Amino acid sequence: AEPWPENAALYQQLKEDQILLSDNAASLAVQAFLQMCNLPVRVVCRANAEYMSPSGKVPFIHVGNQVVSELGPIVQFVKAKGHSLSDGLDEVQKAEMKAYMELVNNMLLTAELYLQWCDDVTVEEITHPRYGSPYPWPLNRILSYQKQWEIRRKMKAIGWAGKSLEQVLEDVDQCCQALSQRLGTQPYFFNKQPTELDALVFGHLFTILTTQLITDELSEKVKNYGNLTAFCRRIEQQYFEGHDKDSSATASARYAKRSLLR
Repeated sequence: AEPWPENAALYQQLKEDQILLSDNAASLAVQAFLQMCNLPVRVVCRANAEYMSPSGKVPFIHVGNQVVSELGPIVQFVKAKGHSLSDGLDEVQKAEMKAYMELVNNMLLTAELYLQWCDDVTVEEITHPRYGSPYPWPLNRILSYQKQWEIRRKMKAIGWAGKSLEQVLEDVDQCCQALSQRLGTQPYFFNKQPTELDALVFGHLFTILTTQLITDELSEKVKNYGNLTAFCRRIEQQYFEGHDKDSSATASARYAKRSLLR
């Protein structure tokens, strides 16, 4: 394996005032993955992280002279450097892992985006104020509306625009049910060792559980599955508590003002 530079950095938006649930989940998934690989990374918060990213998505990592964004490409990049969490899986398990990762991205991530940009109360009270917070008026509104238009167009394309909040929450419940059944009583999805699937699921579920939204309907769906909340707590304890404060999950949860302990 190639040596990992000490100054490796992960970029995301400002934690306290700006970052939205979906981006926080994506950032936490990458942080968890790198912690599981035992590759240290410094978390850098920038108001313009989204615009610095080569793909326009956060998080991205800056390692040596390379910049890579999003979990999938980061997993491939790290693998090319000789670090992998899924090498021990056979082909069938690898296919199954990919299928569950698709499920999380297609259901949980899409539900987070729907809630942020298509639920009117959430848009007005949380999304617009946070998303535009680093910028002066009228730029803050212009950027928020641009993003909202982009996400709503995407929702139309995938057939989610006409869904009610109840239908979206039902999708989240089905996704959690599938994950809960696959996890069962194991510590990780593929028994004793974590893979990138564990990092992805943790990023989304932990963020959902610790983010204050207008109502608790989203987090309640996750809380219905005791093995999923225990899984989040276990990864938080094993990979984040007592580590560098900046890159800790609890720091990511700080703006949410609550942790799984309470």
